[in-house]
Amino acid sequence: MPDSKIWIEHFGESPLMATAIHAGHKVRHELLPLFALDDAERAHEEDPYTDYLAKVVPTWLVPDRSRFEVDLNRPRDEAVYTSPEMAWGLHLWKEPLGQDMIDRSLEEYDAFYAELRFLLDKLVAHFGHIVVFDLHAYNYRRAGPEQAPADPASNPEVNVGTGTMVDRERCLPTITRFIADLRAYDFMGRQLDVRENIKFKGRQLAEWIHNNYPDNICVLSIEFKKFYMDEWTGVGDIDQIQAIRDAIQSTIPGILEELKKIQ
Repeated sequence: MPDSKIWIEHFGESPLMATAIHAGHKVRHELLPLFALDDAERAHEEDPYTDYLAKVVPTWLVPDRSRFEVDLNRPRDEAVYTSPEMAWGLHLWKEPLGQDMIDRSLEEYDAFYAELRFLLDKLVAHFGHIVVFDLHAYNYRRAGPEQAPADPASNPEVNVGTGTMVDRERCLPTITRFIADLRAYDFMGRQLDVRENIKFKGRQLAEWIHNNYPDNICVLSIEFKKFYMDEWTGVGDIDQIQAIRDAIQSTIPGILEELKKIQ
């Protein structure tokens, strides 16, 4: 076990849970001198403000460590970035990581998934069926802050990933209701562009949950395009971030209604 937990959490009485596994920015002190990346370069690939969004539901599990320490949304053998090919071509380390460093990060990985299992077991035992919001954010101005953004046709404001579901038909009412309610929300005088499996389909966390709880849990891997912030400086628009949280909040009654039909 790692010396200290790499997450914060809260448990509440609801069949809804949220994670924001790329929201963290902290790294272990022993790793700091080894990074070739500066704070801004690391932050560019992290998911700022998604930890705030996760707390829209009563139960949430949010790591406070950077994905550059351990990426909880990768398979275990890919969870520690050791080469540029694993991380958008970035030069990550001043020198190769020692196996002891890698092993400590993998201990954190194992501890996180053990805690996730503990929370999910409690929720499933109590409610039978639950929904997990797997919250992320993605870059769409990779060409640079002064360059044109990525084509909106293939970069929705909200991408709902459902590609890891073992039984999509079982989860279909939840998927349909969530997307419809999110699209219908009055988002600062307009509607959000919400589409399914366009940019991302979900990855390790969602796949792990679906494989371990195929009959009880539906995970919605929700990726917000970073339209609510400057992805190069990390500065967020407070009004838009709050509006996104309110939009997620607006979908909760519908999801609870769908869950009642199968309890």
